[in-house]
Amino acid sequence: MTTLYGIKNCDTVKKARKWLDENNINYSFHDFRSDGITETQVADWLQELSADNLINKRSTTWKQLSDTERDRAFGDQAAQLLCAHPTLIKRPLLDTGKQRYVGFKAEQYQQWLA
Repeated sequence: MTTLYGIKNCDTVKKARKWLDENNINYSFHDFRSDGITETQVADWLQELSADNLINKRSTTWKQLSDTERDRAFGDQAAQLLCAHPTLIKRPLLDTGKQRYVGFKAEQYQQWLA
């Protein structure tokens, strides 16, 4: 089962959901804020995607972090930090059941879900 992770009011997540709906892709939506995430999930994402690809360094939350917290984002406490601040995760995160991807571009979704 394909799962789309994100935050429901994020514009990019809205675009991805619209694309999935218009292309009749069966998926479930998981909201980081209301549905939560676990450190185990995030640790798996970090292992597969890397912190550089998973962490949104352009987010307001990132800009508000202290230097110490930013350092944690690239160490062994990264999963803990991302669970505490889920808006640091690049959105949307698409889990096809076989692989995970971050971001949304229609062309890529077409390729990934073909």
